[in-house]
Amino acid sequence: MTRTDTCHLCGGADSPAAHDVPPDASIIVCATCRPQLEPDAALDPKHWYCLQDSIWSETPAVQVVSYRLLKRLADETWARDLLDQAYLDDGLLEWAQSTGDGHDSAPPVTVDSNGAPLRDGDSVTLIKDLDVKGGGFTAKRGTTVKNIRLTDDPRYVEGKVNKVAIVLVAAFLKRA
Repeated sequence: MTRTDTCHLCGGADSPAAHDVPPDASIIVCATCRPQLEPDAALDPKHWYCLQDSIWSETPAVQVVSYRLLKRLADETWARDLLDQAYLDDGLLEWAQSTGDGHDSAPPVTVDSNGAPLRDGDSVTLIKDLDVKGGGFTAKRGTTVKNIRLTDDPRYVEGKVNKVAIVLVAAFLKRA
């Protein structure tokens, strides 16, 4: 049974209030958790250690919010490990992945300077000279970079120039 006078995520009692979990559920969250639940809000990883308990809640909406937060914290080793251990049945997993947290739309597409979509393995050409920090050279305009890899950030791609792996700004590239 879930208590209504404490936060369902961390157990805190600081101004507990309802938080909607679309399409038709809600949970109680405290004043510390509430602002961090916004899709683009910065997360305090130390605060969210509490997810080690809440991911196992008997309340489906608590599991859904816990899963979404763990996905946002996936850069943290403990969060990745917890995601690997957690079990959500198929319906609950679909709910957690598809609604409510602002991350349910299609992933952003990486595009070159002309707006053409880039994919892993594409070849691109530099449209301006780029100083390679730490590489001690300048990648010249017109240099072709083969077999690029997309990154998690659609503004950047990875590739090799002069046999050195570097991160390139997609806005300074055009598909070859």
